[in-house]
Amino acid sequence: MSFEFIRKLPTPSEIKESYPVPPELVELKAKRDAEIRDVITGKSNKFLVIVGPCSADNEDSVVDYINRLAKVNEKVSDKLIIIPRIYTNKPRTTGEGYKGMVHQPDPEKKPDFLAGLVAMRKMHIRAMAESGLTSADEMLYPENYRYLSDILSYVAIGARSVEDQQHRLTVSGFDVPAGMKNPTSGDFSVMMNSVYAAQHPHSFIYRGWEVNTSGNELAHTILRGATNKHGQNTPNYHYEDMNRLLEMYGKMELKNPACIIDTNHSNSNKKFEQQIRIAKEIMHNRKIDSDIHTLVKGLMIESYIEEGCQKVGGGVYGKSITDPCLGWADTEKLLYDLADYE
Repeated sequence: MSFEFIRKLPTPSEIKESYPVPPELVELKAKRDAEIRDVITGKSNKFLVIVGPCSADNEDSVVDYINRLAKVNEKVSDKLIIIPRIYTNKPRTTGEGYKGMVHQPDPEKKPDFLAGLVAMRKMHIRAMAESGLTSADEMLYPENYRYLSDILSYVAIGARSVEDQQHRLTVSGFDVPAGMKNPTSGDFSVMMNSVYAAQHPHSFIYRGWEVNTSGNELAHTILRGATNKHGQNTPNYHYEDMNRLLEMYGKMELKNPACIIDTNHSNSNKKFEQQIRIAKEIMHNRKIDSDIHTLVKGLMIESYIEEGCQKVGGGVYGKSITDPCLGWADTEKLLYDLADYE
């Protein structure tokens, strides 16, 4: 076989033992998890904003950014729950390019998975300790989830992963909200079937164990736009799309109907500055339609300190090395505007 086995990596339990979450942060996470859960289940009218860099590529700039979010959060916490995006795994369309901190803790050096597992855990813990905010990450690799399972308050399943059996079954064992994105094709039924699978119990093999799960009633949908057969991006955040999703939820026996809308990716045609306009259209639709207001629980926004993006090694502090992001000034204003809608 053409596998070269380099070294056996520590188990999640071993990494957690070496880099534990301090007791006061365990308590903080439990409190935050309960607040976020109440939004998904409809007990709370607060609005979720999952916001941050496309990929978390540098600990200092990521934590700097999240500390800025924390200051805004203090002023809007009666209306919004801000969940920082700390995405340490980056899916790549062709497999080429920077794949995230778990692969390369230093984007300018060769992959080092042991250092990556340690670096992503240390960054998440530091961000939580300094900001008082617990974070979201994407589960690109189901077998890696347990390295962060005691830290994350929200998990996203990407458009390329949502049809995968192992992703769906692993989510069924979570006790935190998991958003299942529509696939790149835009097929809502695939996304809804994924939520159905995640909300139900399963038996399967996970990390060498035979496991049973009880189902995750907090699994829900994320609309991120689609790409058609001609390679053109088509949005799915409009009023008609939300009504269609409402209708599909009504036909399926799913708990806690909920939707998060991703304002970037195919919804913005990757024009990052359009996220502001898209976010405001969604908030307007929530304001004029009570059913949409109940269904749409939050937004996903890609944002960093400096707007746009740069190549790896570009040297601009707080600027994305993957997809382009909103800059901090526009992000801060948008967060206050979102709070005013609520």
